[in-house]
Amino acid sequence: MKKTEINSASFFERLSVVYGTEAKSQQERYYALAERFESEFSADADIRFFSAPGRTEVGGNHTDHNNGKVLAAAVNLDAVAAVSVREDGIICVHSEGYPAITVDTADFEIKDCEEGKSEALIRGVCARFAQLGYAYGGFDACVTSRVLSGSGLSSSAAYEVLIGTILNYIYNDGKISAVEIAQISQYAENVYFKKPCGLMDQTACSVGGFVQIDFEDTAAPVINKVDFDMEKYGYNLCIVDTGGNHADLTGDYAAIRKEMNSVAEFFGKDVLRRVDESEIFANIGKIREKTGDRAIERAIHFYNENKRVDRLANALAKGDFDEFKSIIIESGKSSYMYNQNCFTLSNPAEQPVALALCVMEELLKGKGAYRVHGGGFAGTVQAFVPSCETEGFVNAMRGIFGENSCYILNIRSHGGCEI
Repeated sequence: MKKTEINSASFFERLSVVYGTEAKSQQERYYALAERFESEFSADADIRFFSAPGRTEVGGNHTDHNNGKVLAAAVNLDAVAAVSVREDGIICVHSEGYPAITVDTADFEIKDCEEGKSEALIRGVCARFAQLGYAYGGFDACVTSRVLSGSGLSSSAAYEVLIGTILNYIYNDGKISAVEIAQISQYAENVYFKKPCGLMDQTACSVGGFVQIDFEDTAAPVINKVDFDMEKYGYNLCIVDTGGNHADLTGDYAAIRKEMNSVAEFFGKDVLRRVDESEIFANIGKIREKTGDRAIERAIHFYNENKRVDRLANALAKGDFDEFKSIIIESGKSSYMYNQNCFTLSNPAEQPVALALCVMEELLKGKGAYRVHGGGFAGTVQAFVPSCETEGFVNAMRGIFGENSCYILNIRSHGGCEI
């Protein structure tokens, strides 16, 4: 399509399907993106638009990497790309605020110099497409994103899913399932980007909506959509970015998975999901000699979080929001006490997540719910806030953590898609 078509009624209707009441502002956003594309690439190209949302983790903190259960949802903050096909096999991406990058889709070599960079994600997605026998190729893209880096809403997963979605629709007629796009994205992040993430982030971003996911079989995760409308209950979902430096926390994130795995390895298994919980409690004395104490506490958190995911989904199905809130707080306490990802031992004086939880408990006691969100340590905190209390809550959080620290989010029903 051409830039002038963006302001048409038909394109507005397409935006409305994905963005609802935000469609008008999104129309302006897409028009600005098309203008950027014309400036960076060509005014004559046929442009296609793609979107991939960020995600929020509602239940199942640090369970996916051991084949556990999670409750997650796509949110209304997304990454968007204006794209045109090119025939030379080169992918060129201009992301707003970053230097342009190019990747040759004929080169699948894992490059140490690309570790932690967008080039690694693109190269990894293309490599996995090739391994699975799917078509792939070059394109030019201008990207803009509202999924802020470091916000805990999975900007990297949204980016991976966006790249996978572009290749899916341009070169494969959209035949690759949302779950497989998520798996391809995880491969890129694990192998090329070199971050040992689980599959939750990519699945929530790719599938969309509010989803309960069981990763017992990661090749075929069981996904159930959950019908949940917070506005019906008079609540808003707020995410608070507490700040802190994520750059030095990779070791902290990796240690959670490593320690959980070490308990599983005691029983000759690769992940905790393949070990019966009763075996852990029957052998704690022997296990701690091999793994240390914290690994066992994190394992216990894993088993209890799996149960909480089922309880959360059941509470929503029954319409029991008070029970839902109670379980959310219980989950947060388990993350704090047993999983221990609310601050890093490498810098104990800096505890923004713990501070946020402390303040939230005072503000929302008996009214709302709160918990660490995502990886933890120096990241974000999630809160379910009564609508009548939201303005005061947001102001309090922004007063502590900065003007742009608190976001009021909506759940998005669509995952990675072509507009």
